[in-house]
Amino acid sequence: MLYRKIEPIISHYFVSRNDKVLVVTGARQIGKSYIIRYCAEKFFKNIVEINLINDSEGARLFENIHTTDDFYMALSAFTSKEMGSPDDTLIFLDEIQEYPHLLTMLKFLREEGRYRYVVSGSLLGVTLKKSSSVPLGSIDIIKMFPLDFEEFLLANDFGHEGIEMLRGHFDNLKSVPVGIHNRIMSLYKRYLLVGGLPEAVNKFIETRDLNQVRSIQQTISDLYQIDAAKYDVEHSLKIRRIYSMIQSNMENKKKRVIYKDIDDKKSGRASEYEEEMEYLLSSGIALGVNAISNPKFPLSETSRKNLIKLYYNDPGLLTSALYRNNPIPVLNSESGINLGSVYECAVACQLAANDNILYYYDNRSRGEVDFLYDDFENLSVVPIEVKSGKDYKRHVAISRFVDTEEYKIRFGYVLSNNNEVEIKGKIRYVPVYFSLFFDNRLCKNGPVLI
Repeated sequence: MLYRKIEPIISHYFVSRNDKVLVVTGARQIGKSYIIRYCAEKFFKNIVEINLINDSEGARLFENIHTTDDFYMALSAFTSKEMGSPDDTLIFLDEIQEYPHLLTMLKFLREEGRYRYVVSGSLLGVTLKKSSSVPLGSIDIIKMFPLDFEEFLLANDFGHEGIEMLRGHFDNLKSVPVGIHNRIMSLYKRYLLVGGLPEAVNKFIETRDLNQVRSIQQTISDLYQIDAAKYDVEHSLKIRRIYSMIQSNMENKKKRVIYKDIDDKKSGRASEYEEEMEYLLSSGIALGVNAISNPKFPLSETSRKNLIKLYYNDPGLLTSALYRNNPIPVLNSESGINLGSVYECAVACQLAANDNILYYYDNRSRGEVDFLYDDFENLSVVPIEVKSGKDYKRHVAISRFVDTEEYKIRFGYVLSNNNEVEIKGKIRYVPVYFSLFFDNRLCKNGPVLI
């Protein structure tokens, strides 16, 4: 089984006295149902799993449920399993976005307390954004992502102790020994090819066959676009168009979405595509990075949502689109091929998985920096520049950024595939896999007493 960092979070919910309904959101095929099922089997004697897409295509037992009594009757018609108390019985409502009215009912099911409940869905993020009756006081929402590089390392027999060793080198700004660095970079390049979709990772571990991995990735990419087609006729074509443009945008100098290109207009505004962008981000199939021109902590106060870069939610999907079944550009770092967009995509996925809201720096006079994140410990902003080639010390924009006194920047990072950790002024040169530790996850260090 693949280790997922979300597992202890879900397990803690199941054993805690928190009676809120846990809601797990995230893109299709990232392992939500599997990990919920795995954790539930450790703590509950009775588990009833209801896939509401299957129900909508079959008996439709839950389609017109409007009271808790109706729900319990449908539940008894769905299964003859023995039911118990909240201590030993869990009801798992999967793909709940198929019946949005059940989201409203979660409040009343929780209040009655007959059983424990957990909910997930592949387009649930979209439904939650659109619904006006989400019982926010009765649910806890957590977002799940494909495997990040830490989880990929663990899946490939690089142990927890090794990762803690890396964390120590990051914390102390020490270079990783060359042999270990080479081992990690070998796995990192394979992560760029395989990505973190669980089925693709499992197939890679089983066969090491990139052709079979690519077949899985293509199927999932097609499913993302099929889901978009179901959204609604007016917006689905534009959603698919924007999604298909991510690859080409990544190869442009600015990388951001050019709205006039979506419909081949002479001009285009961000306001014309708000629903389409919301779908891509809320469904989890794309990551959005908003522009900041005047960075101040916290970054959310100065974000410009009309200037946005989009990344795939998984680096394997990007390399599949760019290089198909040829691994050589990534494995051999071909000098004639710019891997900058691939490295950036992987870093964006890592930052998102570590609960960072994604921003980039865009200033006409000072240039552009790939990523910014909030440093909550020091109440500051940290810039990140991602480099894939040997000229990683050429970086005019981030140098100007850290030297701008009004920004009050303590330090910035340049990530590359070089193992040497160096500090020059406010710039820290570190290996790209140190992005593992740019971590803003809540509660990662235990309780904060005030």
